[in-house]
Amino acid sequence: IDKEDIQSVLDFLSQDRIPKLTNGPKVVEFETEWGNWLGTKYNLMVNSGASANELTMLALAHIIGEGEIIVPPLTWISDISSVLFAGHKLVFVDVNLTNLSFNLEKLKSAITSKTKAIFLTHVLGINGLTDELINICKSQNILLIEDVCESHGTKFKDKKVGSIGFASNFSFYFAHHMSTIEGGMICTNNHQFYQICRALRSHGMTREMTDISMRKEIIEQNPDLNPDFIFLRPSHNFRSTEINAVLGLSQLKKLDSKNEERRKNFDLFISNLNTNKYHVALNTEGNSNYAFIVILKDPDMQKRDILE
Repeated sequence: IDKEDIQSVLDFLSQDRIPKLTNGPKVVEFETEWGNWLGTKYNLMVNSGASANELTMLALAHIIGEGEIIVPPLTWISDISSVLFAGHKLVFVDVNLTNLSFNLEKLKSAITSKTKAIFLTHVLGINGLTDELINICKSQNILLIEDVCESHGTKFKDKKVGSIGFASNFSFYFAHHMSTIEGGMICTNNHQFYQICRALRSHGMTREMTDISMRKEIIEQNPDLNPDFIFLRPSHNFRSTEINAVLGLSQLKKLDSKNEERRKNFDLFISNLNTNKYHVALNTEGNSNYAFIVILKDPDMQKRDILE
């Protein structure tokens, strides 16, 4: 966060008339600009990437029911907890050492009739998608959810990751590619999923849905309830603020150029690692690395502890 970003917040707060500070028009503007950058139709700002994960899993449970969600063991804790909080069953499938995504043979063996979604993590800026993984999801009628919290701007076949699956989650935590201090985004091209997420972002209140016909149907199904206070299912307050959105709008303008710096830094780093000690054969095509990745060639816990 630089002086330009801080100035954007100062300008916003220095208006003669004090602007709305809670979730409002700046949040909507940031959602729109983010969608234009990523290439997704519906985008919903929330207060963290962890909240984006949790909301996504809650919305899936509401739309398609609870079931098995396949996750990698190499991910962040909120991917795991979000599955549990929503009532789904965790199914772990190990990763490969080419793109740190699923071992596809093990993935195919783990799919059952109860599998609802594959929750992919694009780890540390490395693209985790392949044609085979996408085809597995399509042929098995399984939803693909992308965790892109560490991989803003990473591409698969010249298309940004996060715009390919059924839905995707981003984080704007202060250590990531761009920051709103704390914040996140849910992205999708599915109208129903977006509307459900809108309600669940605000405790589950259906009045937050912008689709009048969907709201009307729910109101007619619950004639004994106050139409302004119908809650779809247990949820929390996942809303962000106008100040976070103003920071996001300022940061987004610099994201692509910062990502190019990240790519150059990572290429320099990986090219200088000792190939006798470290695994460096990563597929970095389209990467937008979040951090320097160090993987020991030999599974040696003592060396691992020394390195750490």
